[in-house]
Amino acid sequence: MKVLVIGSGGREHALCWKIAQSEKVSKVYCASGNGGTRLVAENVDIDGKDIDRLLKFALEKDIDLTVVGPEEPLALGIVDSFEEKGLRIFGPDRSCALLEGSKAYAKGFMKKYNIPTANYMTYTSFDEAVKGLDEFSYPVVIKADGLCLGKGVEICNTREEAVKVLEDILVNKKFGSEGKTVVIEEFLDGVEASLLCFVSANRLIPMESAKDYKRIYEGDSGPNTGGVGCISPSPIITEELMEKVEKEIIDRIQYGLEEEGLRYKGILYIGLMIVKGEPKVLEFNVRFGDPETEVLMPRLDTDIVELFERTIEGTLEPAHIRWKEDNCLTVVLTSKGYPLEYEKGFQITGWDNLDEDIILFHNGTKYEAGKLLTNGGRVLSVTALGKTLEEARKKVYGNIEKIHFNGAYYRRDIGK
Repeated sequence: MKVLVIGSGGREHALCWKIAQSEKVSKVYCASGNGGTRLVAENVDIDGKDIDRLLKFALEKDIDLTVVGPEEPLALGIVDSFEEKGLRIFGPDRSCALLEGSKAYAKGFMKKYNIPTANYMTYTSFDEAVKGLDEFSYPVVIKADGLCLGKGVEICNTREEAVKVLEDILVNKKFGSEGKTVVIEEFLDGVEASLLCFVSANRLIPMESAKDYKRIYEGDSGPNTGGVGCISPSPIITEELMEKVEKEIIDRIQYGLEEEGLRYKGILYIGLMIVKGEPKVLEFNVRFGDPETEVLMPRLDTDIVELFERTIEGTLEPAHIRWKEDNCLTVVLTSKGYPLEYEKGFQITGWDNLDEDIILFHNGTKYEAGKLLTNGGRVLSVTALGKTLEEARKKVYGNIEKIHFNGAYYRRDIGK
């Protein structure tokens, strides 16, 4: 069968890598792909948001299955468009994608179905939002409602900071129409964990746990990023905690999906904050996480295409999914200046001279005139499996120093 993967980051490289291992698959395409996906798939020069061209390509090439990586095409309704033409596509439709596309909608869903989360208020007026700050203590969290590519969340330590952020979003239109509404919510102090679930006919089947590292500098300091390292399993998610998550969160999400008349199929990523042993939901994402995918795909011990097919059919069961016992760790090499201003186009060397048991996923690279060049803030994810976390850690850090490009940076404390 022929499979089309949509997206161009490390998540999509990891998905292409795993899909290409399936005995069911004869050809993998990736739109638009990167310098790494070309090693396991044929890159197609179509932007992931250009749904009309993607649809045309899928029909012309007789694509048997499309897998959507990023959130934007899902929010734009790519699944609805493909299904109208009778094409099989893995991912939630536009109405389900609102769980990520609108933070106000997601918070309303949590409140309605008694899913533990931070207290919050939503506002569309700057003056009302400023008044609303009186209801909260500091630090306080302010979120633009829509999709802002991970940049729409601010933690404010003072009222002055909060007013400035509200002004940027609601008055200065920093995020355009994605910031027409803001969510102000209480700051939760705890430990974060990521839980990705397959969702088949509204039934959530959790994957193995993962812990990602969001801050750019060691010791979890500095600005937030898209994620600069990840480990699986997460040491935080114990059996006891997982029981609470199933009862207080997963069961209630399933009930809510049914009550709302939604037909969810695909991935639901539940961002958790563990506060004094109690799980609370920070956010929903309606797709695979990045960099979580880079540590989950190497641990998955099942044909992923089979899982995609069963999910779409509504027949997926927990027994269908097998995981390796190994730990997995990834460290992301980033461009100097990321997550703020950074330059692109530097040649990368040493990437093709790593130990055999290193898996290298490309986040932001391009292949041009026989050279691999940097093409994003997050550049490469150096990944390894190990019987223990420490074994995986040693493998990664023993190899990452072999890779060179101008301004390369990575955290040295992932998995410590």
